[in-house]
Amino acid sequence: MVRPYAVKGRKKKRKLDDGAASDAAPPVDDAPAADEAEELPPPEEAGEEKGKLEEEEDGAAAEGLPVVPRPVDGKRRPGAIFVLERACLEVGKVGKTMQILNSDDHANYLRKQNRNPADYRPDIIHQALLAIFDSPLTKAGRLQAVYVRTEKGVLFEIKPHVRMPRTFKRFCGLMSQLLQKLSITAVGKREKLLNVIKNPVTRYLPVGARKIGLSFSAEKSVNLFDYVAKSSDDETLVFVVGAMAHGKIDKEYTDDYIQICNYPLSAACCLNRICSALEQKWNIQ
Repeated sequence: MVRPYAVKGRKKKRKLDDGAASDAAPPVDDAPAADEAEELPPPEEAGEEKGKLEEEEDGAAAEGLPVVPRPVDGKRRPGAIFVLERACLEVGKVGKTMQILNSDDHANYLRKQNRNPADYRPDIIHQALLAIFDSPLTKAGRLQAVYVRTEKGVLFEIKPHVRMPRTFKRFCGLMSQLLQKLSITAVGKREKLLNVIKNPVTRYLPVGARKIGLSFSAEKSVNLFDYVAKSSDDETLVFVVGAMAHGKIDKEYTDDYIQICNYPLSAACCLNRICSALEQKWNIQ
């Protein structure tokens, strides 16, 4: 077999041509800069990274709560404040996640820890808050603030222009986030719509406010519509309502302790009656 000398000769010729070209061409200073430019990411990739960062920021802002448009007329009008006592909101670690404990989904978990599942009713506070924020009283801008205190003594404030989650699952997720992070901000803003605050609640109430506790076990029975109609518009009305399945509220800081019905009422039904009485007093249609 004959050795392909022609191929070997071509390689040598190419090497000689390359060497001659390198000797003939002087070294260019811009060559290292060109090499460095190749290592940098192209403009399209940089734009994609910037877009990803913007999407992450938008996603972080979307974790907040939407707000309801506030009526702006410049007039100072009387309003109402609600304090919901003994709300059943407790966070527990179920599996690998932190969740608001309730009697339906975590009954076995609660029994293993020697707890009564009937005491874990976060649906009560959810229905109570929906009764307040869905009322014409709130839509007319007469709600000043809502304060909630849990069975564990955690106190938090809810701004009057918050749009509460409609479904129970989303509400539990929101409360779990609040009790862990201590605040919830508005969508796209830094305003705190839900915020954990220090006890007692009386330090946040206006001076001269009339604090009214409601309970079925109260000795004083009144007609709520007449009771509210006789109150002065110069004083802020603070209604203290229990948001638990069984028990009484703390009446130590209340100025009046009344019963509005001959039958036990749920927190949502009681709050509906209060809102209706205030709407009739202030002629809110």
